[in-house]
Amino acid sequence: MNENTFRSIALSEWEAMPERFKNRVKNVALLVCDEPSEETRREEGLREGETLLGLYHGIPNTLRGSEYGVGETLPDTITLYRLPILAEAEELTDTDTSHFIEQVKKVIRETIWHEVGHYFGLDEHPINEREDIGTNRFV
Repeated sequence: MNENTFRSIALSEWEAMPERFKNRVKNVALLVCDEPSEETRREEGLREGETLLGLYHGIPNTLRGSEYGVGETLPDTITLYRLPILAEAEELTDTDTSHFIEQVKKVIRETIWHEVGHYFGLDEHPINEREDIGTNRFV
């Protein structure tokens, strides 16, 4: 899947975020990169063969004090990593490749949810617990 198609799907999934979450997500830019950089891989402690689907970078909403946003404030970022997401979607796709696009959408949606969880101040453990019990959905 080319970068433009992926970006279009990612933006659609971002915009499909339910209003009750979307209205609370402030000053966050959605980015798309092919893969995590070597610097990101080091910072995140990734070993050979490990990768990321997404990454939140910024000041979680729960830590933003009253001075946040006074003056120039660069946006936080949620980066989606296209190639690992496509690989994950391919693994989830059965032999009928017509389901591939739906799997890409699903992986993007779940990755956005995961990273938005970090924006709202959740660490990996509570996010992973929500994913394990299936409450990591924008419903």
